[in-house]
Amino acid sequence: MSNRLEALRVFCAAADAANFREAAARLSVSPQVVTRAVRELEDELGEPLFHRSTRGVQLTDFGQQLLERARTALNGVDELFHRTDRRALSQHQGTVRVTAPGIFGRQFIPRALAPMLAAHPGLVLDLRISESHADVVGEQIDIGVRVGPLRDARFVARPVGRMALHVVAAPSLIARTGVPKKIDALASMPLTALIDRKSGRPWPMMFRKDRQLAITSPAFVTDDFDSECAAVLAGLGFAQLIGSLAEPQIKTGALVPVLEAEAPEPWPIYVYRSQRAPVPARVRLVYDELIRVLR
Repeated sequence: MSNRLEALRVFCAAADAANFREAAARLSVSPQVVTRAVRELEDELGEPLFHRSTRGVQLTDFGQQLLERARTALNGVDELFHRTDRRALSQHQGTVRVTAPGIFGRQFIPRALAPMLAAHPGLVLDLRISESHADVVGEQIDIGVRVGPLRDARFVARPVGRMALHVVAAPSLIARTGVPKKIDALASMPLTALIDRKSGRPWPMMFRKDRQLAITSPAFVTDDFDSECAAVLAGLGFAQLIGSLAEPQIKTGALVPVLEAEAPEPWPIYVYRSQRAPVPARVRLVYDELIRVLR
């Protein structure tokens, strides 16, 4: 029997039984398996473990000493793999790495997950802000939040909502330029540009029926959502902003929506994790809580 741990289990069962046949019955194996395991242990240790007779078996002095040490070792292994202990270790100790775009990661996620983190002092959230789709394997990311299509069979993804896009401008700018009635009219007006950090080029404005407007001569350029929103509020240009930035400003009148009839379908929002298994309980805990709060 090449597995030493299993051989020790057989040995302990034999020590607790009147004979090898009884030990085999308790283990649901044949008597030959017990005999072979004990013999291999004796050969490896160079000491007899049992006195054998027609009436049964009895531990030698060396066997008695080994039995105490073997039980201690086996109990330690059993405790390591005990389900309750393993679950507690997974939930309350360790790091969960999450990647999310800045619109969620800078403020919302830390605030939303704070109660859960306070309830699990051993749990550490490692939050990475990224506007691109992270390589969850290469970057050792456990969970991601993504806005937009997610078509990758490597991930377990849950939709949690949708995000609208609005073309908006400050009232002061509209007072100077007027309200564009068509997409082509918008192209001749001052526009802000949001840079795609992956390509280094401005994101186009997107409209229904898959139409797009390339931004070729922007009045303001940035790679940050919040900075673009600030520029629009200052009257520097028209922009297409995500709903979480635009809608509060529209409600207060600080921004005015235009071309709403041409708006594209809202983008889906996903929480995703790798398909790799097993999933640690701490990762599942954060994954489920992110789904709940983002909904």
